[in-house]
This record gives sequence, structure tokens and C-alpha cells, in this order.
Amino acid sequence: MNAVEIEEIHKTFPGHWGKGGVYAVKGVSLSIPQGGVYGLIGPNGSGKSTIMKALVGLLAPDTGSCRVFGRPATSAANRSEIGFLPENPYFYKFLTGEETVRFYGRLCGLRGAELRNRTQEMLELVGLTDAAHRRLGGYSKGMLQRVGLAQAMVQRPRLLVLDEPTAGVDPIGSRAIRDIILNLKEQGMTVFLCSHLLEQVQEICDRVGILYRGVMIAEGSMEELTRDNTRTEITLRNPSPELLQQLRELAGDAFIAAAPARNSLERVFLRGIQEKLKEQQ
Repeated sequence: MNAVEIEEIHKTFPGHWGKGGVYAVKGVSLSIPQGGVYGLIGPNGSGKSTIMKALVGLLAPDTGSCRVFGRPATSAANRSEIGFLPENPYFYKFLTGEETVRFYGRLCGLRGAELRNRTQEMLELVGLTDAAHRRLGGYSKGMLQRVGLAQAMVQRPRLLVLDEPTAGVDPIGSRAIRDIILNLKEQGMTVFLCSHLLEQVQEICDRVGILYRGVMIAEGSMEELTRDNTRTEITLRNPSPELLQQLRELAGDAFIAAAPARNSLERVFLRGIQEKLKEQQ
């Protein structure tokens, strides 16, 4: 049984003053196996958040169905099964990080020692133990997103739904959130996320769907989507000029170019920060 089954959902929203209307999602279908990480990408207004809200039961599609672990998405039984981090979460700024996670834990039915232990476990997982007693009003955007992850996981959900989890977060905070998601993936949790950071999606997702104007225009595994059958790449370690010349002669017209491999700008940035931190230790 798949963790998520979305079949041919359609959703429209009324226009201003009851005129016209917006067709947000047009016949989208997708499935997510248990323990998988699924990424949904697309430009603003393509319907990503609408699909996620339908999945967590915040809105109902006009037609089609959303099922979570075999039950309708609107079933009350799913509330303990799903953890949700919206794109722009709102938290009470006068509460501390620990109080915030505990508050959401109580909403999920946790009490006593179980609530205390789970709160500490989540704060440690998202790297906020040292800031647990600071008020959220003094948290950075990245720290607030990590608090959001902690509250979404406090009740031990089987499915974690993340809408732009790194929105507005700097590269260091974004990498920290990425590492948390990878850790959850290793633990077997099912994750459904949307993000504008395509490199991040490529690193952590097993399958990806591409939305455009409410329509799924491409869907598949990372291998299927990124494969280019018109080119073959050969990776060499410190090749000599003579070896490269031999390859050029052997390949003939099929040889396109030979150039040093490149790192992404994100990797260069993070590597520079890490080297500076090591120098200061």
C-alpha cells in the first residue's frame, strides 16, 4: 500500500465578485510509496500548495480523490499520521522554542513524560537544543523553519508534508534542513515536499513531479527525468593532456568538449564557511 494516492483531482476557486474563476489543479494524479521522498516543483501559481492542502485535508477537491495510507485525506484518523509545515507558518513569538514544540505536542495528545521527552528529542534533531529557552521573537528565519519541522514531527507522523521548507532561509540553514530531511528518509519516514531549490530537490527526492498551470507535465524518478540519452559523460581523475588528445582522436566528431568538473555555487559557499570555521577552532 502506498502512503499517498492522488487520483485525477481538479480544483477551481471563484473569481472576484463571483465572476470568472481560477482553475488551480487540472486532473493531477500521483502516488508516493511508504518511505519515499517525493518532490513537487513548478512556478508560482502552478497548484503545488493546493495539492498539499488537499492532501492534509484543509480543502476538498472538486473531483477526484486523495488518500493517505488507504484512508480519505479528510479522515480524522489521519490527523495523527500527518505532520504539516506550511509555506509561511505562524508561531507565537512570545513563546520559547521548547514551549512551542510542547504546545503542538499537547494539541496532538501527548502528555507528561512522553511529551517532555519527545520535545527534547525533536529540538535535538533540528539542532535547537541550545536555543530551546529563547523566545521565537529572537529566532532567525532558518531557526523558525526548524521549529516548524520539530512541531510537524512531534507526534511521530508517518507522512511529513513540507510546503517550501527552505523559503527565505540562507544557504547554511537550507543545508541544515536538507540534512534533517535526509535523516528522516534514512529512518523510513515518507516525505512529500515542494521547493524552488531544484538542486536540493535533486539531492533528496526519489521521485519528482513537475507542475505547470495546474497540470502535471512530467513525473518520474530522478534517474528517468534527468537522463539525457543523447550524451554520455566520462569522468576522469587528473587526465594528462596526452590522454585527452587520444580521446579526442578516438571520438572524432562525437567529441564535444573537455573541461574541469564544476561544483555548484552552494557547495562552494558552504565549503568556504566550513574552512573558516575550522581555522577559528
